[in-house]
Amino acid sequence: MTMSRHNPRGRAAAAAAALLASMSILGGGAATAQEQSQATPIPAPMPAPVMPAPAPMPDPWPGILAQLGAAPPAPTSPAPESQASYSDDLDGWILESLAVMDHHGIPGSYEGIRRNVMRESNGDRWAVNNYDSNAAAGTPSKGLLQVIDPTFRAYRLEGTSEDIFDPVANITAACHYAAATYGTIDNVDGPY
Repeated sequence: MTMSRHNPRGRAAAAAAALLASMSILGGGAATAQEQSQATPIPAPMPAPVMPAPAPMPDPWPGILAQLGAAPPAPTSPAPESQASYSDDLDGWILESLAVMDHHGIPGSYEGIRRNVMRESNGDRWAVNNYDSNAAAGTPSKGLLQVIDPTFRAYRLEGTSEDIFDPVANITAACHYAAATYGTIDNVDGPY
């Protein structure tokens, strides 16, 4: 390589090339067998330490209950998957009633039940009508769908409560009656 005195870049490039050649980076770059055997091996990374699982905490209740003179609670099993959980309010009562009705082949819809409940009792499960013709005859209408006792007894579905004020028993008995009389509770748009 010919360098010019007037070209500073040429002198810098030549100096860099000479430095790189002396470091075996330029001009072949591969290490000799002797250089490779003298190279310090790089250690393999160390595995992360394995921590043992913490020991389970003992259940304090048996000791506490024994001190109080009480027996520990019996173990509980989870509810069957097919058994649904319903809220204890009008929406939950209607949904549970629909499941019972479906099991017994009784037609009806959420909207039809809710519309009739709101008209009959305004959602008050304890409602009793002491002023209509049924009350005058000695059998007041009761519950969410204002069912009289004889109708409730005749149309109550097996597996539901015998209490006329039980929301699910009241709804399903009324819907059973409406299905037998009008085809479905959805067809009821006034007192029935």
